[in-house]
Order: sequence, then structure tokens, then C-alpha cells
Amino acid sequence: MMDSIQEATDSFHRWNNAWNTGNVEKQIREMHFPNVRLDGENRFETFETADEFWAQQASITARLEEEKWYQTSTLSIHSTQAGPEKVHLVIRQSRQHVDGIEYHGFNTLWIFTKIDDRWGVQFRSSFLSVNSVVQ
Repeated sequence: MMDSIQEATDSFHRWNNAWNTGNVEKQIREMHFPNVRLDGENRFETFETADEFWAQQASITARLEEEKWYQTSTLSIHSTQAGPEKVHLVIRQSRQHVDGIEYHGFNTLWIFTKIDDRWGVQFRSSFLSVNSVVQ
């Protein structure tokens, strides 16, 4: 199981690095579709395809700029359940301004699946407040 956990964790870090650099193509490489997100107010958002995920990026970028977001740092990450084709990661994230000061800290659960011999996130559940941009 350690290989599964490590591969899912590596996929998460690649996704988060792509998030921090605004590289949507690289984010999509670390995802499986349909991709589901449960937000902080218990609303589901489903992206059936990569194109649907891509289509929302301009509005996300604009909202991040409004927040004066600089980066999202991972404070902790660990697996709560793991199998050969599915891993649940519990993650503590920190949204930060350019000075490194956190303005949103939140817990999130990401479920990674191995499909066609490739790991990618397929479900995300976040406690990020509704007033913040999705992640």
C-alpha cells in the first residue's frame, strides 16, 4: 500500500504545484473525470470532462486576484485509507499572500484513483469557506 500512498501523494503535489503556477493543463494531468468537488457549504460540483474544468479557470483566476492570493502551501498530508487503486488523503492547506501570511487555512479530503495505470484525483471535499475560490 505504501506505493499507492506515495504515488497518490506525488500526484497531489504535482497538482498543487500546477495550481500555484496557474498551469491548468498540468492540473488536468493529475485528475480523472468525472471529477467531483464537495464545497464548504456541502454543494456538489461535477466536472464531467477536462474541458468543463478548463472552462471555469478565468473566473477562478479573477477571484484569486481579488483575494490577493499568492500561493497555497500544504501544511500536512497523510493517508487515512489506501488500497491498490484508491487512496484517501487528508490535507491541511494554507492560502497565503505574497508576504507568506495565511489568510485561509482549511482541511480537505482528496480521493485519488488509479485508472488505466495512472493516479489522479477524482473527488475533493473541502472545508474552504464559500467566499473563497475553489481548490
